[in-house]
Amino acid sequence: MHIHWFPGHMAKARRVISEHLKLIDVVIELLDARIPESSANPMIQEIVGDKPRVIAFNKADLADSRHTEQWMARFKEQGLPVAAIEAVSGKGLKQLIQYVEQAAAEKLAKWEAKGIKSRPVRAMVLGIPNVGKSSLINRLLGTATVKTANRPGVTRGQQWIKIGNRLELLDTPGVLWPKMDDQAVAFKLAVTGAVKDDVYDYDTVLKQLVDFLRQEYPGRLIERFSLTEIPADNQALLGLIGAKRGCLKSGGLVDYEKAGKILLQEFRNGKLGKITLDFLL
Repeated sequence: MHIHWFPGHMAKARRVISEHLKLIDVVIELLDARIPESSANPMIQEIVGDKPRVIAFNKADLADSRHTEQWMARFKEQGLPVAAIEAVSGKGLKQLIQYVEQAAAEKLAKWEAKGIKSRPVRAMVLGIPNVGKSSLINRLLGTATVKTANRPGVTRGQQWIKIGNRLELLDTPGVLWPKMDDQAVAFKLAVTGAVKDDVYDYDTVLKQLVDFLRQEYPGRLIERFSLTEIPADNQALLGLIGAKRGCLKSGGLVDYEKAGKILLQEFRNGKLGKITLDFLL
């Protein structure tokens, strides 16, 4: 499977980020808690440089908490403050804002020592597409004023958004690297919806998802689809899922494509339970 996706607006986004960094006190890097390594854009460190950075693991409600704790410990070992959040519900946002204010405290203290009037902390929200940047800002605002959608490539412009009296956020487009050499990473981005569904081979991604679930989370499949056991091959497994969900063609044959789409969708929306795809070695 080869996925190469770098639309023109993302190349422009990199330039926009670089141009606005001089106005920024803190960078908030938003990662998908299910794929905290795969959703970490290797370009961001290069672009951000020595700006203070705070990590937010979004969609923590969809991720396996055991792995989330391990990944958070890894980031903290690197000196990066990290908060597990749920942008839609607002869980964890208070801690995230505290980390942002702490990261900017030294700079603001220097300003105050020079007699410069205090101002809100200015932060930039960065992350790959569909990781939840606009949902995060909407939750902080308490109103859906930023355009959002559960698909990549919606947020293309940039805008300053005031959050209370102490924080201003710059929303920017998501940024993906120009070439995804590691196709294991590409699979994880595809299956979680970070890249558009029309830029990868669906059958290949579905096969890899089924293989992963069979190996790492078989109990979730048994529980969700009321199975007695996991069949020996993927086709038989999809056949059982299709039969359980009434995915039948004329003549009573299973519609395997429809069964596969149900499995993918239920993985993405968390109905299979809390699942993490990135494991620490």
